[in-house]
Amino acid sequence: MKPNEENWKIINRKQSVVNRFTIITDEVQLPNQEKINFSYINFHQGVCILPITNDGKVIVIKQYRHAFNRWEFELPAGSIEDGEEPIEVAKRELLEETGFAAKTWKSLGYFYPSPGSTSEVIHLFAATDLINTNHQNLDSSEDIKIQYMDFHQLLQLIAENKFLHGAGLAAILKWQLLSGN
Repeated sequence: MKPNEENWKIINRKQSVVNRFTIITDEVQLPNQEKINFSYINFHQGVCILPITNDGKVIVIKQYRHAFNRWEFELPAGSIEDGEEPIEVAKRELLEETGFAAKTWKSLGYFYPSPGSTSEVIHLFAATDLINTNHQNLDSSEDIKIQYMDFHQLLQLIAENKFLHGAGLAAILKWQLLSGN
């Protein structure tokens, strides 16, 4: 079988934009020739940052999330707009959400948070050698509180199901795997 025969063939595509999301519905022909409709949400790519202070604490944000009507522990994160580089967005988001800049950046790769229903790709970074500018620059819809936690406290929150931020979980795992912690 030729490689192209394994792919789903798009017969027709419909798109509808709802605020910051594009909902795509493809009519596709499967490799077995069956035709189905497959819908997914097309997202901008994003970044998530694991900021680690010089004394080894992680800067964790607590942010109100309307979809869940509650405050959530998270790591700083944000969307990449067309033409932007992930590292530049990571630098901007860290500064805007926490008031910290970093001298040292390490890529932790990327992941697909929900490949069955979205096209989203999130790039992960660790930020160290932090400098506190003492100035957050939040968007009008952001309500963020900063907390400092050692890794043990953060892992305890994860174990207790109190840190549920998917991109944050991925960044923490990748950091631990790549740094040997």
